[in-house]
Amino acid sequence: MAFDHYIENGAQRLRCGYTTGTCAALAAAGAASLLLSGEAPRALSLVTPKGIPVTVEPVELFWENDAAVCGVAKDGGDDADATDGLVIRARVTTMEEPEIRIDGGEGVGRVTKPGLDQPPGAAAINRVPRRMIEEQARRVCDALGYAGGLSVCISVPGGEEAAKRTFNPMLGIEGGISILGTSGIVEPMSEKALVDTIAVELRQAAALGARDVILTPGNYGKTFLRDHPQAAHGVPVVKCSNFIGDALDLAGNRGFSQVLLVGHAGKLVKLAAGVMNTHSRYADGRAEVFCAHAAVCGAPQSLCQALMQSPSADACLALLDEASLREAVISSILTAIQRHLDRRAGGRFRTGAVLFTNTLGLLGQTTTAKEIIRSWN
Repeated sequence: MAFDHYIENGAQRLRCGYTTGTCAALAAAGAASLLLSGEAPRALSLVTPKGIPVTVEPVELFWENDAAVCGVAKDGGDDADATDGLVIRARVTTMEEPEIRIDGGEGVGRVTKPGLDQPPGAAAINRVPRRMIEEQARRVCDALGYAGGLSVCISVPGGEEAAKRTFNPMLGIEGGISILGTSGIVEPMSEKALVDTIAVELRQAAALGARDVILTPGNYGKTFLRDHPQAAHGVPVVKCSNFIGDALDLAGNRGFSQVLLVGHAGKLVKLAAGVMNTHSRYADGRAEVFCAHAAVCGAPQSLCQALMQSPSADACLALLDEASLREAVISSILTAIQRHLDRRAGGRFRTGAVLFTNTLGLLGQTTTAKEIIRSWN
C-alpha cells in the first residue's frame, strides 16, 4: 500500500513519505483498536497535520499478555534516511484514569539536555507526534464507546543503532531515535528539515546559557577549530551546512550577542558577493570573487583570466601566491564579507568570519572576528 503523493523538485518528480510521528499515531490507533474491539484492523488511516491522508497496512499486530501491539513501517519516500524502513511500534494497555499517557520504550531516545522540544528525562517524542498519537487513540476510544484511559508506549526495534546515524547523539538524546514531524509528511530533500536541525542546536545552546556561538558549514571547520582551540575557547559550535543566512537569522532570533563564522575559503568567499546559501546549486561565484578583488588590488588581465578559469579556491590562491597578491586580495575579500554579514545581522549581534583552507591553514579574519576572538581570550 505505497504512499502515492509527489512533489516537483526542479526537473524531478519525487515521492513523499510519512514521518515517524505519523507512524506512531497510526500504530497507536491499530493497537488501541485491537485492544478494545478484539479485532485486528486490516488498514489504518489518518489525515496528517498537512492535510494529506495516509493509509497503511500494519506490519505487526499481536497480543503481548494484556497489551495489544501494532507496528507500522516508516516510509521516507525518495528522502530515505536512517529511520527509513524501521518499524514504529505502539504497545497499548488500559488504565483507570481517563487519559492518554504516552511514553517511549526500546529504541526511542531520552532527552538529557535542555533546549529541546521535550524536557530532560522525557522520551524524545515531540509535541506534534504526541498530539497525533493522543488524537488517534481517542478517536478509537470514542468509536468503540470506551471511557477509560490508555497507556501508549512507543518503541522502535533497531532504533538505538539507527540513532547513531542521526543528530541525536550530538543533541544529547540517548538510547534511540526521535519521534518527529510537524507536518506528518516527509518531503524529499527537504531543506526545511536541515534548517530546523540548526534551529534546534541553536535553541539548545541558548537554553544552556550561551551568549556567543560559532557557526561552521561542516567537518572541515570542526577540524580547524579542534586544531586551533584558541579560536573557540569553549564556545558552542553549530554546523550550519550551506545555510549561512538562515543560521545567522536564527542566531539573532535566539538572542546571541556574538556569532563567529569559521569556514573553508571555498565556501565562505561566496559571502563577499552576498551569497548566503553557499550550495553550488544556488550560486558559485568563487572564481568571480577572487577575480574581482584581484582586479581591485591591481592584478593584470592575464591573472584575472587565469582566476576566472580556476576550478577551486585553492587553485585561485596558488595563482595569487605566484603574483604576491594573496594577502591583499584576502584582505579585500574579508572587508566585503564583513559588510554583508553586518547587513544580515542588522545590528542585532556582532558577527565576523574566519577563513582557512586545508592546505594553507588560516587565511585571515575579518576585523570583527578578531575582536570577538579577543573578547573570548
